[in-house]
Amino acid sequence: MNDALAALYPQHLATLRERTDTALARGGFEHLVVPAGRPITKFLDDQDYPFIVNPHFKHWLPLVDAPGSWLVYTPGEKPKLVFLQPRDYWHVVPEAPTGYWVDHFDIVVVRKAADAIAELPGLARSAVIGDQHCGLEDIVANNPPEVIDHLHYHRAFKTPYELELMREASRRGTRGHRAAERAFREGASELGIHQAYLAAVGQLDAELPYASIVGLNEHGAVLHYTNFDRSAPADSRSFLIDAGASASGYASDITRTYAGKNAGEFQALIDSVDAAEQSFVARVRAGQSYPELHVHAHHVLAGVLREHGFIRMSAESAVETGVSSAFFPHGLGHGIGMQVHDVGGFQAAETGGTIAKPEGHPYLRLTRKLEAGMVVTIEPGIYFIDMLLAELKDKPFSGDIDWARVDAFRKYGGIRIEDDVVCTASEPENLTRDAFALL
Repeated sequence: MNDALAALYPQHLATLRERTDTALARGGFEHLVVPAGRPITKFLDDQDYPFIVNPHFKHWLPLVDAPGSWLVYTPGEKPKLVFLQPRDYWHVVPEAPTGYWVDHFDIVVVRKAADAIAELPGLARSAVIGDQHCGLEDIVANNPPEVIDHLHYHRAFKTPYELELMREASRRGTRGHRAAERAFREGASELGIHQAYLAAVGQLDAELPYASIVGLNEHGAVLHYTNFDRSAPADSRSFLIDAGASASGYASDITRTYAGKNAGEFQALIDSVDAAEQSFVARVRAGQSYPELHVHAHHVLAGVLREHGFIRMSAESAVETGVSSAFFPHGLGHGIGMQVHDVGGFQAAETGGTIAKPEGHPYLRLTRKLEAGMVVTIEPGIYFIDMLLAELKDKPFSGDIDWARVDAFRKYGGIRIEDDVVCTASEPENLTRDAFALL
């Protein structure tokens, strides 16, 4: 894989330089300064939270564990990495940078965090991109909107180098999903399933792009369930797992739902949601409005609810009255890349602005029109959430819902199927299904 990355990296770097040149010119700056960031110390403690690198830093180079380091770019010059390699016998000291990318940077190694100051340009002329924890003495982030808006808008378009890393993240994630399914079939607890996932992926919790969701039975109805029961239930009727993996800082985001033994009616519903999901994936094409695809998904899923006997109203009525939203209360998906919910999802143009969410759909995370090079998730679902269903019972159309049928499915929690999909100039590339096929 490194040979492929080595071949693709120069073009990736050239693209970043071109984008940054324009962004700096728009903001009237001469330099881009990006801190990797530093660990955050826990309150009233001397231990740190797991380090999470600044995404603007790892966009340039595949370093995700270089706290205290800095990236400096000046248009027309070779980018510089100020790499902190402290004298420290308490912790593992980061190794000196090696690999396919190092020849593209001027690398300066410093032993103390404060020594980096001498290697940074004049801050009055610099766009410093980072959070409130990245500061070093008088160096603080200014995050100029003119620069940020341009960089965030274009981050939606992945370079071939980035796509190769996302394919690897998908391959790692699908290995974990296969191991998790086996653990479920063998009767493991939620914690046991998660441990099997981590072992197969080869990553710690802190290295994953987000906290894994591993829900058995009714727990599948909790959209962000991260509790991990230590004991297995007497009857594992259903299993929903939403878990990804990382590759040099790039994420995969994969969800699958499985039926247990003697749950044929639930398996039939899973099959219908899976077929719907694949039909939505097929629409990931240049020119497709993502909000329109989201609303289309509501109509299709309302049809699934009617087909399986949960509602008696038409799909159109189910969407108009909000019934479909009670069973499918989240967005169809989001952009993905260096962050599992990548930035710029609502941005109207490279100069800023916001594209509003469609009325009645407050949790949609992407409102842009799809273009070649974008990577998005497609993740429809049908859930049996007590809180939302209770609200439906007080509505005038409550009689159009078969409550006995709904009650029979509460024990399964819910269904979500999620793939990561590349929008191309023609057929979409399904990173997730391609990775599963390689297993």
